[in-house]
Amino acid sequence: MTDISYWLMKSEPDVYGIDDLKKEGKTIWDGIRNYQARNFMRKMELNDLAFFYHSNCKPPKIVGLMKVTKKSLIDPTQFDTQSKYFDPKSLKESPRWDCVELSYLGQFNNPLSLKELKDFYSAEDLLLVRKGNRLSIIPVPEMTAKDLLNRLGKFS
Repeated sequence: MTDISYWLMKSEPDVYGIDDLKKEGKTIWDGIRNYQARNFMRKMELNDLAFFYHSNCKPPKIVGLMKVTKKSLIDPTQFDTQSKYFDPKSLKESPRWDCVELSYLGQFNNPLSLKELKDFYSAEDLLLVRKGNRLSIIPVPEMTAKDLLNRLGKFS
């Protein structure tokens, strides 16, 4: 049995929020156009857990938990000329962008704001709190993830 890895994945709640995921039950995490974030996503394995983080809102915060249910999917938005994520340099024979499917596990009773996260963790513990970090997908060390799960509490 392989170990579970933990991730933090950002989305703006007015674009795609935890309530959208709850309603749909699962989603593909498409539209990632940063190579480092894409490479982190490529490291994801089935059953890995991801913290759902609402960004670009007041306050930004961890609100829920998701599980990787499919990996190494081709991101369809790269070929859609109507999508803001269309990539004219990406070819169907050799796609540049891929994604994972995530399923909804729940919303936390005690969401943690960015300010609280900065109070609890150093940049070594949680890359999210590093000044200037703008990545939409980041790994979370196991010890930090377990502490986060404790602080976030049960699901609502």
